Amino acid sequence: MQAHSVSISSSIKVGASQPLLVIAGPCQIESRDHCVRMAKTLKGICSKFPVNLVFKSSFDKANRTSVNGKRGIGLEEGLGILAYVKKETGLPVLTDVHEAQQAKAVAEVVDILQTPAFLCRQTDLLLAVGATGKPVNVKKGQFLDPHDMQHVAEKISSTGNKNILLCERGSCFGYRDLVVDMRGLEIMRRTGYPIIFDATHSVQSMGGANGASGGQREFIAPLARAATAVGIDGIFLECHDNPSQAPSDGPSMLMPDEFERLLSTLCQIHPLTKALA
Repeated sequence: MQAHSVSISSSIKVGASQPLLVIAGPCQIESRDHCVRMAKTLKGICSKFPVNLVFKSSFDKANRTSVNGKRGIGLEEGLGILAYVKKETGLPVLTDVHEAQQAKAVAEVVDILQTPAFLCRQTDLLLAVGATGKPVNVKKGQFLDPHDMQHVAEKISSTGNKNILLCERGSCFGYRDLVVDMRGLEIMRRTGYPIIFDATHSVQSMGGANGASGGQREFIAPLARAATAVGIDGIFLECHDNPSQAPSDGPSMLMPDEFERLLSTLCQIHPLTKALA
């Protein structure tokens, strides 16, 4: 089944016959300057390719492995920075929502609300983000069968909001490792909603770095290529100009030059698979 189109902004759609959607940015909002610099860098790269870019960064990472893990700068300051990024770059923006009461305030700033994988079955959260009317990128839990994403989508759509993106980010394999079953992308596509592949969180080693998440960056590109060949509508790639110094998810983020090389390859694959859909 070919996904229907979801409008992200007045000029950007994702789904059937649309360009590849690229959701990219650093894991956490670290500062206004850093966010703007990364957004402009990614915008410059994406301008070379037939893609639509949405800038992503989180004001809170509420599921850190350790109580000592850096969570982020918080809701109020984070939304202020994302609003500034939109103004300075013209890019649509995305951020996570962890609690139902955050949804309204977040929706006043961002273009896409994202529900974290660990919270994909939280009914109150799904209803709250759905009620905003804004597009929702809902990540499939590492513990969830892809068939069950139909029920997740139904919770959001019960609010009257059909602007739903379903995102794969790997499934638990043992205690720490994640694997990506490419069949899940096709199974979720049967819902009729656009499918996003999170290539960076799919290479995480959950809690595998002495109280923090590790990762295997070298597998981002092959997984992204494979998912694009299956026929996804968008790719999620966390990026950082100095991953080793990032407060979270450094081992599974791409440098800008790596991001550009990968995007070049994906843009060769994407039109071929769309033509066969």
